[in-house]
Amino acid sequence: MAPRGLSAEEKRVKLLEIFHESKDFYQLKELEKLGPKLKGIVSQSVKEVLQSLVDDGLVQGDKIGSSNFFWSFPSQRGTIMQNRLKQVKETREGHQAQQTELRGHIEVEKAARVNNETRTEKLETLARLKKTHVGLLDELGAYGACDPAKVEETRRAVTLAKEAAVRWTADNYSMLLSHFTRQYGADAGEIRRHLGVEEEYEDIC
Repeated sequence: MAPRGLSAEEKRVKLLEIFHESKDFYQLKELEKLGPKLKGIVSQSVKEVLQSLVDDGLVQGDKIGSSNFFWSFPSQRGTIMQNRLKQVKETREGHQAQQTELRGHIEVEKAARVNNETRTEKLETLARLKKTHVGLLDELGAYGACDPAKVEETRRAVTLAKEAAVRWTADNYSMLLSHFTRQYGADAGEIRRHLGVEEEYEDIC
């Protein structure tokens, strides 16, 4: 059974180990040689893994002369984690302060909504109006077919359909009449009489 390849996170950890164990500076070409040799990281993936570590601030890089060098020290990761923890704590404190403020607003609103006879009557009226509104919407839906806008829309659709039917029927009739008169020398009048079509035919009505 072939050995399982390293996952993306495992590659990151192992490439970071090269820096932390040696506490040295490296160029990309050196890491592409050391990755497979020391940590079993495929050479072709070293560049991508290295870039992900740089993006996360776990590895530092700088250009010296015409060459790019990369480094990372064990204490560096601890510093990064401490900064992240500090940011999370600050965010949490901000959310807690916001929560406390919102709770205060809720209590103020509750105090302003003391139950009394006037408020109870208004709430009952609101409930009745909501119920009436729902009933009217249902009734409007039941008469939807008689909605003037829908009636006009249906009328237009029927008109367009009729015009299309007339157009297609007239075109087909003209083509049929022309075909028989040209191909077979038939008399147009006889064909009309046979089909029961008037000479002034224009409509299907």
